[in-house]
Amino acid sequence: MEQVFCQSCGMPLNDGILGTNADGSRNGEYCTYCYKDGAFTGDFTMEEMVEFCAQFVDEFNKNTGQNLTKEAYKDVLRQFYPSLKRWKLPADELPHATSPIKQQLIDEVNALSISGMPKINNLFILQGSFVNMEYHVNGNAVKLLDDNAVYWGNQVEKQGVEGRCFGIACDEHYILVSEYGKDGVDAELVILKKR
Repeated sequence: MEQVFCQSCGMPLNDGILGTNADGSRNGEYCTYCYKDGAFTGDFTMEEMVEFCAQFVDEFNKNTGQNLTKEAYKDVLRQFYPSLKRWKLPADELPHATSPIKQQLIDEVNALSISGMPKINNLFILQGSFVNMEYHVNGNAVKLLDDNAVYWGNQVEKQGVEGRCFGIACDEHYILVSEYGKDGVDAELVILKKR
């Protein structure tokens, strides 16, 4: 059977990660991280998609047995993406993300003014199991998110500290910001704020 890929990010598709149309039905062309409720979850260029997806190079290497650097993986994506439907469509034909909560969350995260965290200008749909890190709180290892939920999120590099990142996960109830190293090691909770 031929492998089907998300026509936005290139992720292999299966029934569990299909995006949704405006009527709630499953969309067979896009994954849930790229396409939800009949619109793309992020309004960005192909190059911005390359930059975002390049952070998953380790997962790509693990699944393919390759050992690409982040820059080499970006080159692979730049060659692959022009063959995907989203990047063939004229910009005025793309169903843009219009969820009002997305911009509200971006504004609220930026208003936190966390030291070393650059301003964010986009959030993406991320699976809870992907962003649900383990933190040590009062001597206990805890996870604060739901693996089966979907969150608006992003990852940005910490300014002035090589190898450290901020992870952002938000929904209609909470904003969570964490800091961690490569592959989520040494995750520290920066803020968990009720909205």
